[in-house]
Amino acid sequence: PEFPGSEQATRHAKVVIVGAGPAGLTAAIYAGRALLEPVVFCGLKGSQLLQTTDVENFPGFPGGILGPDLIDKMTAQATEAGATFEYEEVHGIDTSTRPLRVAHGWDPEAPEWMTADTVIIATGAAAKRLDIPGTGDGPNGFWQRGVSACAVCDGAIMAKDTQSFVIGGGDAACEEALYLTKFASEVHLVVRRDALRASVVMANRVKEHPKIQIHWNSNVKEVTGGDRMEKLILHNSASGEDVEMAAGSLFFAIGHNPVTNFLPAEIETHPNGYLKLTQPGRTFTSVPGIFAAGDVSDHVYRQAVVAAGRGAAAAIDAERWLAAGGFGAAQE
Repeated sequence: PEFPGSEQATRHAKVVIVGAGPAGLTAAIYAGRALLEPVVFCGLKGSQLLQTTDVENFPGFPGGILGPDLIDKMTAQATEAGATFEYEEVHGIDTSTRPLRVAHGWDPEAPEWMTADTVIIATGAAAKRLDIPGTGDGPNGFWQRGVSACAVCDGAIMAKDTQSFVIGGGDAACEEALYLTKFASEVHLVVRRDALRASVVMANRVKEHPKIQIHWNSNVKEVTGGDRMEKLILHNSASGEDVEMAAGSLFFAIGHNPVTNFLPAEIETHPNGYLKLTQPGRTFTSVPGIFAAGDVSDHVYRQAVVAAGRGAAAAIDAERWLAAGGFGAAQE
């Protein structure tokens, strides 16, 4: 790929970290304490934890902690360690030069450039959504007006005392459906096949719950309403029947897409799009000097505490790689 203007880089960092979730912030803490003066690009949306309510499984917080509060504490700790934060997007990385060149800023068509000895990719994975009429972000859509991809984030408000629908058939969908039973009058799990992909334990919990109804061989055809979502059309692929149902909320629970769209093809990925790590237990990618941490390279666990641990590993790998000679040394 061509990177016009990359030769105009006027700023340099030993470590650039892309992403400010648990992985990126932990990497920043470790890199800062190693006196590498990391520069962290937070992006415009920030971490998914900023849209999360109670986080009850992150060690050190009996009784839980709000997602935004956890991010604030980690950001403050990284700042104390010597990290600098930029609230901009990274639009590309030029891997053809040494040091690496990073495009950043507000305008992807006219980015600013800086050089970096190492880059840690910690951009996470975004929830998948289906292109169903009425579920989009525009004026004709009900996104965040009844439609969401995070029951934990929005369920207490959106689903309260309503019929709530969840799309999906895996563990995540079952967990969302069970969680929504705390608030919704009824929960409807919409499964496109005739079986759940979830674990036996999770599937049985859903099947046995008195407030959950499963719609097999079904999909949501359209969402309608006024100021907020009010109804949806449920299509049964086996019978061909369409049914209009009252609905106060709809949650997508069909997986995630790793945020890698800004990365060059030289950085290898798995068939599912997650970044490929070249050595077991390490954070090296296929491009020397570029490391990956957190959900962007983890399609199995996708947990904040796991991402934090991998962020620490990435910073340590980057530090040792630089100490060994950087681009003049092999990845060991």
